[in-house]
Amino acid sequence: MKDMIAWLTVLLMVAPAVSHSAEATTNGTPAAGTNASAPRRPGRGTPNSNDVFYALGPDSKPMPGVPKGKFTEAKVLPSIVFPGTQHTYWVYVPAQYDPAQPTAVMIFNDGQAMKAEPGDVQAQNVLDNLIFRREIPVMLGVFINPGRRPDQPEPTPRDWGDRNTNRPDEYNAPTDKYARVIIEELMPALKKEYNISPDPELHGIMGASSGGCAAFSVAWFRPNDFRKVITFVGSFTDIRGEYIYPELVAESEKKPIRIFMQDGRNDNRRPDNLKWDWFYQNVRLMNALTKKGYDLNYTWGIGNHGQKQGGAIFPEMMRWLWRDQPVSSDPNDKVERAFRHPKTDSAEPAKQPPASESK
Repeated sequence: MKDMIAWLTVLLMVAPAVSHSAEATTNGTPAAGTNASAPRRPGRGTPNSNDVFYALGPDSKPMPGVPKGKFTEAKVLPSIVFPGTQHTYWVYVPAQYDPAQPTAVMIFNDGQAMKAEPGDVQAQNVLDNLIFRREIPVMLGVFINPGRRPDQPEPTPRDWGDRNTNRPDEYNAPTDKYARVIIEELMPALKKEYNISPDPELHGIMGASSGGCAAFSVAWFRPNDFRKVITFVGSFTDIRGEYIYPELVAESEKKPIRIFMQDGRNDNRRPDNLKWDWFYQNVRLMNALTKKGYDLNYTWGIGNHGQKQGGAIFPEMMRWLWRDQPVSSDPNDKVERAFRHPKTDSAEPAKQPPASESK
């Protein structure tokens, strides 16, 4: 009996390590036998992951009494910038959306992961709660997946597509190509269906890991179109040469963009090659932006490579990013002092009666 108990004890100790062996690390550095240049998948921690100490709060979950928006069906957008590929996206239309009013927009790279329920971010719930309480303006949430060829699989919250889609080429290269996807392909498609404000101050974009690099590149290369950025554990490393951004910031004229960065002290550390050290490169970019006087906020946690901490603080990041929305301090303004309810019970525009029935 004692031998049986000892055997079971050893099995229980080994099993967790075996289940994570494909991405074994030591202090964020790939172990022997793994691909040292490949980033660990966002959201997948090691058995001793520091990310277990981050959890979603109430602002990231549905709340009783808060009007819920609706997702559109998945839409497919062929790409000219990356010929032969296409992007799948969903639009989250908040209950308060009014087609008569020009509306803000927030783009979510790796959309499949940012909207997943259960998931590490659940951004649509954050939009519902903060819009309702007037902590951010009414905005459309656009969740866009990395591009892929029709014969390639759609990225999922478990497999973000680094090895079987166009994600590495789109998200990591420090060029304007992904900015062109968003501004020249996605935005025109959105404007055909929704009343989106032309004001670049009302255009935001966010992403995690390589998606964070892509978000930064959109605002960096096209600041006249997008000016608000959130990055979780940005991969500003040598996947496609993204470590050059601090030098670009230092050499370039200051741009009118606002950035909130998040990373963890255990994010893919590489003391043997700092161009591949995620946390080191995030701090380097933060220092360059700070020295240049950018409208910047940042927070460094203790986590690994994933969006656990970013998801936990995402509501606060959104409050900070969108803090300059118009506000009335008139004590008699009962509308401003009330929750933001929809004009109808539906997140969709009220349907007009046929012309024959109208009077």
